[in-house]
Amino acid sequence: MDILEISHVSKSFGSNKIIEDLSFSVPEHSVFGFIGKNGAGKTTTMKMVLGLLKPDAGELFVNGEKVRFGQNTTNRYIGYLPDVPEFYGFLTPREYLKMCGEITDMDKARIKERSEELLALVGLETVNKRIRGFSRGMKQRLGIAQALLNQPRLLICDEPTSALDPVGRKEILDILHSVKEHTTVLFSTHILSDVERICDRIAFLHEGKIARKGTMEEIKNIRKGDSIEIEFFRPQDAARFLQIQEGAVQTERTKVVLSADRQTDILTIMKQLSENHIFIQRLEQLEPTLEDLFMEVVRK
Repeated sequence: MDILEISHVSKSFGSNKIIEDLSFSVPEHSVFGFIGKNGAGKTTTMKMVLGLLKPDAGELFVNGEKVRFGQNTTNRYIGYLPDVPEFYGFLTPREYLKMCGEITDMDKARIKERSEELLALVGLETVNKRIRGFSRGMKQRLGIAQALLNQPRLLICDEPTSALDPVGRKEILDILHSVKEHTTVLFSTHILSDVERICDRIAFLHEGKIARKGTMEEIKNIRKGDSIEIEFFRPQDAARFLQIQEGAVQTERTKVVLSADRQTDILTIMKQLSENHIFIQRLEQLEPTLEDLFMEVVRK
């Protein structure tokens, strides 16, 4: 089942079209990466899913129910972590989660039970200081705990790692990956290494439209094995090969990359190396990275 469906959605602000005929779906128990440059329309899309912005056209469904602007009935299925979560700085983590639980009419015993579970999950179980003294990473972790308090079917995270250091990013990504057994995760980002690390499915948003979407394997198979890298023993061997092989590009003193999308191409290259008595250390067929594919989309 798809926990989120977005069908032919468009949104403009005045004459500025932000989203144009956007359609994609997010299956349950997946980690879905919503990828785009800053200003691509990711946050606008998130706000329409939450019913905070009205689409000019199209429909959105959460858990099979239509999202309606200005109403929050479908938000009972959603936990939300904004890019910069705000807190009451005078509260401790437990006090904050208790307040959030009471606002949503949770049972007192359940609030206590869930708070302890979630604080342990995000690594804040021993922290009892006021939130005003938290680092950015600690606030993000507390924000995830708050977003998961009511056991949502869908967890939406808007740029959750964009301002964190490498350690903080790893902590947040590990948490998001660990919760997918119980909730579906949709997170928007422009940090492609984060997507490669934890996502099952992805969609590239460019100029208000989905440029590519699918599973990670499907996306990478678009250009699978379309280039090879050759590493030589000596720089002069790399230089000789560049003279005889059209289209080869030197990336390091002893490394060369060139297109070779068929097995016959690779055999031809190996024959040239043998005939010219050029010895190599390594010949490897390269997997395309998400960065390669994304840059290809952006340049179109």
